Amino acid sequence: MSTSVSSTKARILEVAAELVANSPDGDVSTRAVCEAAGVGAPALYRHFGDKEGLLSAVVDHGYEKYLTAKRSRRPGTDPIQDLRDGWDTHIEFALRNPNLYRLMNSPAMRTPPAAALESHRILTADLRRAAEQGKLRLAPELAAQMIMSANVGVSLMLVSRPTTFTDETLSRRIRDAVHAVVLTPEAIGPETTSADEEATAQDVLPATATHLAALLRQTPRPDFTPGESALMGEWLDRLSNTTPE
Repeated sequence: MSTSVSSTKARILEVAAELVANSPDGDVSTRAVCEAAGVGAPALYRHFGDKEGLLSAVVDHGYEKYLTAKRSRRPGTDPIQDLRDGWDTHIEFALRNPNLYRLMNSPAMRTPPAAALESHRILTADLRRAAEQGKLRLAPELAAQMIMSANVGVSLMLVSRPTTFTDETLSRRIRDAVHAVVLTPEAIGPETTSADEEATAQDVLPATATHLAALLRQTPRPDFTPGESALMGEWLDRLSNTTPE
């Protein structure tokens, strides 16, 4: 890619990001972007395909700094603290970039931006580390869906209805409530565990299956055939996702 082509694409992207940030409703037209960037419509469509492609690129561009911090975490950190910090930084990013965040989670975006997919992968990786330490009640993939759904829901309420959702403790309360469902009592600590909570067989079974599945994926057993390993993994995943009665 030549320097001129690269600079044209970067200019379009920078202009679009600025227009999105300053728009009353977070929406922009391709015509407005072209006029502000000083390019014709063919140049925009050549670089980004269509308006959705442009907006996806804007989201990824704006989310890059947030993801850079997550990517740079050194291995061996506490996965539980990483989960708490990840929730909090997600909320902070949404509050600092309300238009960008609403755009990122808009139904109009038929294809999820790459940034959203990477954020979900990072969350799932943290949960897999928690499972390897025996701190997860559910399969990491299901736990990731639960946490991300709640995190995005709270973020959207805070940026879309700030005059209604004014309690500064709301995010932390919901974070801890969701973590209490997906993490073991030992992982979340006494401050978020009720005094009369007792582990029953129904509670222990999913957590144990999740832990064993994580360990087997981390260090496959050489005495199992590939078919046996796959079957064992399927059984453990099914037990991991068992809902206590």
